[in-house]
Amino acid sequence: MYNIAVLLTCFNRVNKTLACLENLYATIPANVKLEIFLVDDGSTDGTGEIVSKKYPKVNVIQGTGSLYWNRGMHLAWETAAKSSDFDYFVLLNDDTFLYPNALEEILDCAISEDNNVVVCAAFCSEKTGEFTYGGEDKKDNPVIPNGEIQTCQNINGNCLLVPKKVFNSVGNLDPIFPHAIGDYDYGQRAMKKGFTLITTKRYLGTCESNEFLPKWCYSSVPLKERVKSLYSPLGNSHPKYYFIYAKRHFGLGLALKHMFSIHLRLLIPNLWKQ
Repeated sequence: MYNIAVLLTCFNRVNKTLACLENLYATIPANVKLEIFLVDDGSTDGTGEIVSKKYPKVNVIQGTGSLYWNRGMHLAWETAAKSSDFDYFVLLNDDTFLYPNALEEILDCAISEDNNVVVCAAFCSEKTGEFTYGGEDKKDNPVIPNGEIQTCQNINGNCLLVPKKVFNSVGNLDPIFPHAIGDYDYGQRAMKKGFTLITTKRYLGTCESNEFLPKWCYSSVPLKERVKSLYSPLGNSHPKYYFIYAKRHFGLGLALKHMFSIHLRLLIPNLWKQ
């Protein structure tokens, strides 16, 4: 019997959160004992209360309202790690909907590699069947499932399986990152510790990709609003945090290059495809 903690964080999308949990419960293999830790980061739509009522076994943790994704997931992971000795941790986004065999397949991938891996599940669009989220190669291209386990260089945090031995060595997500970047950072930290990043043999569920870039990427948005968007926690490439990530893993030169290119795109968005 494998003891698995599933970690989620949510904010004001109660219907998606409930649908995610419903799909998750439908995927539990017979050889798995599952415990769920959900951070409700100040939702005003009653997410935490509704989840507790429908799924009383879910550990609902109240956030501050300013945790966002990465710090919310850090809190969920920290809480889970203190509560029991889990064999695996699964990081799951609440807008990601798993297929019935998803947990069994992602677990099998880790076991087949003697748990010396972080497993990044691949997801596709329900509308088109095309890749949306999962692992990426050195050039940031998606690693498309082909029926075999494949290595990757970056991992997206929509659904990750982290074995106990990886957690004991690498630790938790770094809370220095509020929203984005923490999953990429975790993958780089895991590789530096000697672990391999892999992606699943097949798509393990559906998750729709964002239809739009952040506001700071569009020339139609006034400059003042673009600056505000870039420097918000939801800007995805917040200069401070992206600099920390790039310098930590790729050196000062590349970090400065990215700092320059991010601000160039902020000032002249038309230089990039919109």
